[in-house]
Amino acid sequence: MADNASFPLPAFHVVEDITSIPPLLAPARNILILGGTREAADLAALLAALGHHVTTSLAGRTREPKPVAGALRIGGFGGPDGFARHLADTPPDVLIDATHPFARTMSANARHAAERTGTPLIRLERAKWEREVGDIWIEVATLEQARDAIPPNVRVLLALGRQHIGLFALRTDVHFIIRMVDPPEAPLPFAHATLIAALPGDVEAETVLLTAERIDVIVCRNSGGRLAYAKIEAARRLGLPVIMVGR
Repeated sequence: MADNASFPLPAFHVVEDITSIPPLLAPARNILILGGTREAADLAALLAALGHHVTTSLAGRTREPKPVAGALRIGGFGGPDGFARHLADTPPDVLIDATHPFARTMSANARHAAERTGTPLIRLERAKWEREVGDIWIEVATLEQARDAIPPNVRVLLALGRQHIGLFALRTDVHFIIRMVDPPEAPLPFAHATLIAALPGDVEAETVLLTAERIDVIVCRNSGGRLAYAKIEAARRLGLPVIMVGR
């Protein structure tokens, strides 16, 4: 169990801004960050520059992840019990969950492991996007509802992680444009699909993409964050509907 006697926070704390974290961590500490997001990388750089010993843990879904400040760990922990054993064997002073807002299983495992080992846990939670004037959002609660809300015979930008797209293959009446960082190792199970191996771009690049691919509707989750928001701004600019899966 980590020696957390001087830690000034409750056992579990939620923040929305990485700049609010460093004042909570003085003096220098051994920190484990659950990463995979832009915010996690920015936080690792910030904390390493302040003298903290930082290790970022990635799930390993991206074949060639971008370098991060500090040490890097790749791979799962073996569920909540395996995670608890890891924290007990190599205890950090603080665990920071900076995973994607929809990485519910990982966040639940982190909460479980932290409680079992007495490790202080900070959850870095992105603020969700809010609808603005000009947005055409069809808000749904699940991916299944998003699939069923797609009109027939349209072209859809499916802006989801690869582990979430399989159920959309049932819509054989739809042409999907699917963007992935890494090309899939096996053919995608879609009747009609175009694969784009690239990261999201800025508003101008997203506008060009939506126009060139003749997109009729976007499907995405309300993940928040700056990088992924460009497609929402581009959709607003073009008057395109967005099927938005809520948190």
